[in-house]
Amino acid sequence: MDETVKPLRIPPQMSVYADKHNVFRLVQSLLSGLMIDQPEDPIGYLIRLLQRSSVDIPRVLLLGPPAVGKHSVARKLSAELRAVHVTAEGLLQDQSELSIQARQYTLAEQEVPAELLVRLIQQRLNEIDCFNRGWVLEGVPQTRLEALSLQQAGVIPEHVVMLDAPDDVLLERSQGKLVDPLTGDVYHRTFIWPADGAVAQRLEEGRGLSEKQQLAELQRYRREVTGLTSAYQHVLKVINADQPHTDVYQQVLAFVRTRHRSRTPRILLFGPPGAGKSNQARLLSEKYKMADVCCGQLLRSVAADGSALGVEIQSYLDDGRPVPDSLVLQVLEERLSRVDCSCRGWILHGFPFDLQQAKGLQKSQHQPNRVFFLELTDDVCLERITLRATDPVGGQRFHAVSRPAPSAEVQNRLKTRSEDSARSVTRRLSQYRLHTAALQSVYPDAVLIDADRDPHSVFEALESRLTAD
Repeated sequence: MDETVKPLRIPPQMSVYADKHNVFRLVQSLLSGLMIDQPEDPIGYLIRLLQRSSVDIPRVLLLGPPAVGKHSVARKLSAELRAVHVTAEGLLQDQSELSIQARQYTLAEQEVPAELLVRLIQQRLNEIDCFNRGWVLEGVPQTRLEALSLQQAGVIPEHVVMLDAPDDVLLERSQGKLVDPLTGDVYHRTFIWPADGAVAQRLEEGRGLSEKQQLAELQRYRREVTGLTSAYQHVLKVINADQPHTDVYQQVLAFVRTRHRSRTPRILLFGPPGAGKSNQARLLSEKYKMADVCCGQLLRSVAADGSALGVEIQSYLDDGRPVPDSLVLQVLEERLSRVDCSCRGWILHGFPFDLQQAKGLQKSQHQPNRVFFLELTDDVCLERITLRATDPVGGQRFHAVSRPAPSAEVQNRLKTRSEDSARSVTRRLSQYRLHTAALQSVYPDAVLIDADRDPHSVFEALESRLTAD
């Protein structure tokens, strides 16, 4: 009996079907709702969830310091999403028992206890309009304790937007506040002025905090912002509000919509030598738990496993010959069918290299849903590669400009790989440029990313496009 354990494979058609019909998102939404709300009638509850117009019901928190523009953005966003706009002030206005209790604290100029506030929010968000249409919750929570209490109560936002601006800008905005008495919309003499002249004529002075009170509120917010950020770090986007209101709103809307749809990532990453493909693939793999599939490393791994296929591949590697496309595709077919790739996704780099390989991959069952080209000039590529060397003692890699050796002793023993010579890099660059246009024609929807930046900025650019529709 063969005791060899073979890696579990999942037909790639399954993940393609799941992406097309948003199955993972549907199951996640149903299961999380069931576990959080714990209804008495779980079957009936699931049926009601499925009968909603969409499983992608918006659940948005909009946070930020006083005078940053939360109210204006939240009103506009809730109208755009057809979601319920929920504010702390609005929660206190109904005649429920919880609201009456909360008002007693505000009338006494005391802070509403976190437990009571959470129960009040939970009660409002469980009402039928929020259940069916979703919600945009403005200005709450204000502390990490409130955030964690909301999470424990099952109030889990899909998106958290944190607006921010320098304190001097916020203090200036707190002066000159104007309110439309008919709609409640907030305007400002300098920052936000209504386009409609009739609206401008009926504006009234808004009641705001004194400068002393404003400073106190700002200081309180600054003390709590780190805790709030950590509580929502996986669904958070911080947006600079010190720019035109229209630009701020468009960034908020883009964030909410971009992350409105999830999919299993299947990524092709192209780029010239020195563009940072391996580093970016590693960063994406670490954050999103997708499989990092480097074609070169994969071939060497298979060659070392002693299988018949590995022995055949090793013969090509020993002779310095390219491994035939048919063998490469066979190896990739096996790797990309494993359960980690099928369930969590993958990021492939190092293949395809030319038009023929790209067409071969297209005929396979493994189709990417995101393609990125890292762009870098030849001069920068040469500088990045030819000036790097490795310490044979510690195995660390150094760079003459960006990461020089720590001492003369280390510098003297550094070794440069033959493939990092200027001649070798120039040849590889020439080959890459020769095939780039053809590859881009195969993937016309590919996103071009400027790689002549620090790795963190490149990573952010890649990340921002991962779930864009």
